[in-house]
Amino acid sequence: QVQLVESGGGLVQAGGSLRLSCAASGRSFNIYAMAWFRQGPQFVAAVTWRGGQTHYPDSDDGRFVISRDTAKNTVYLQMNSLKPEDTAVYYCAADTVKRTPYGDRINEADGYDSWGQGTQVTVSS
Repeated sequence: QVQLVESGGGLVQAGGSLRLSCAASGRSFNIYAMAWFRQGPQFVAAVTWRGGQTHYPDSDDGRFVISRDTAKNTVYLQMNSLKPEDTAVYYCAADTVKRTPYGDRINEADGYDSWGQGTQVTVSS
């Protein structure tokens, strides 16, 4: 069982930036991909663990950047030029059972078996 703990959410003015972090911990687990969703669930970004390939929705406008630190089992989401419509609870997710090989379902919630508790991001206008 993997535990995911998010941090970095908060209140920011429009145009500002936030960096979310999500650390995975547990006993004897493998990670195949990690992702960020926001309430919906709406896909925000994903990264394959081994190759570091990043995935974003087709509507991506380049404001959000996902990255990972495999040594720390941590995934990050750098959010820039934030807008009020970005206000949401952001969830970290991990695929530890190989549901997302070759990128399959990597942008879908059912591609992930482990989820964090969520972190609130509020963008004021």
